[in-house]
Amino acid sequence: MRTNQTTEGRSVRLLRVGEQVRHKLADILMRGDVHDDVLAKHPVSVTEVRMSPDLRHAMVFVKPMLGREEEIVLKALRTNTAYLQSEIAKAVNLKYAAKLRFELDESFDEGARIDALLNSPTVRRDLDEEDV
Repeated sequence: MRTNQTTEGRSVRLLRVGEQVRHKLADILMRGDVHDDVLAKHPVSVTEVRMSPDLRHAMVFVKPMLGREEEIVLKALRTNTAYLQSEIAKAVNLKYAAKLRFELDESFDEGARIDALLNSPTVRRDLDEEDV
């Protein structure tokens, strides 16, 4: 039996379904379909959705724009999970409705930290010495 695996080991189907869920969630949040004051005030970026192998669970990574009040936005998303799950189930044709779990996407913060390290004077000095 042949499987279509990417270099990270996840199947193409998992990635495709994850992207469908991500696009639909981003669309719902952008249009303001969720009637929540916190989500209305804070635009949210859905950066990635990782599906479980059985497609029953989805880990949704989000980042509030401007990076403000992240925990409040995360709580609002978790409060409205049932509505979001039902909308995803209608839009994405799967055997089971995926259970959504929202987490903050820390990759931007980690990237900024690494960038700051690379631009620090000591690392810059070491890099300049290698050029000589």
